[in-house]
Amino acid sequence: MTDSQDGKILRAAELLQKGGVLAITGAGISTASGIGDYRDADGQWKRGEPIQHQDFVRTHAMRQRYWARSQKGFPEFSRAAPNSAHAILAGWEEQGQLVGLITQNVDRLHQAAGHRQVIDLHGRLDQVVCLACSQLSSRKDLQAWLEDKNPDVQEDFYTLRADGDAELERQDFSAVQVPECSCGGTLKPNVVFFGDAVSKLVVSRAYDWVEQATSLVVVGSSLMVFSSFRFVRKAHQLGLPILIINQGVTRADELATLKLEGDCGALLELVTRKAGLTI
Repeated sequence: MTDSQDGKILRAAELLQKGGVLAITGAGISTASGIGDYRDADGQWKRGEPIQHQDFVRTHAMRQRYWARSQKGFPEFSRAAPNSAHAILAGWEEQGQLVGLITQNVDRLHQAAGHRQVIDLHGRLDQVVCLACSQLSSRKDLQAWLEDKNPDVQEDFYTLRADGDAELERQDFSAVQVPECSCGGTLKPNVVFFGDAVSKLVVSRAYDWVEQATSLVVVGSSLMVFSSFRFVRKAHQLGLPILIINQGVTRADELATLKLEGDCGALLELVTRKAGLTI
């Protein structure tokens, strides 16, 4: 590690020691848990854009494609466990330095690591919502129905993505059966798809957290989507110190007070130890 990096670690530790830290996390924090991320070090899509909200809502064929891919990817996604980065941030909260965490992830790994003050900005994949009657149900329970109705999907080779979606080799999804609510409405995972909007209540709560914080740390996010970038921009407008920990470029690099590039877990551990906190 260079002297320059040593200095950055020390400055990051000093921010942490002051407390009042608000964290924003993205897909990069969960890669060590076996869940893929969306973008490369240059901020570009790795495998093409995820499904769009309007495509899912309007097109039965897109729902067939989504549920086939979800059927294949969900079991592995749901087995993922928190990694060291999740545990360290939970430790920051427990020791009183972290006042809240806004995550773009839908994997609930922060909660599994012990976090209490979490905003799931883009929803949660362990739930399914009916677009007609708004009833919530368990995604885990739905898995048995999918596997019973679509047994051939289980044979496909796949690559797991950050939203529990699986990249399948097949191109024909016309035989896939799509689940429906008991009211006949369209079922959708309780997440914010690309092209959809985060609810105003969630956004308002997140802005309140930014206004109450004394510094902001971004971990494992390129911030390329506006839904999270706006909170970094707000922190900058308020004059808050902004620390970014990420593998590659981010949309907010020019707004950052300090940036550390590398593995999230390793860098968080260095900062935590330098700050004199417990790992």
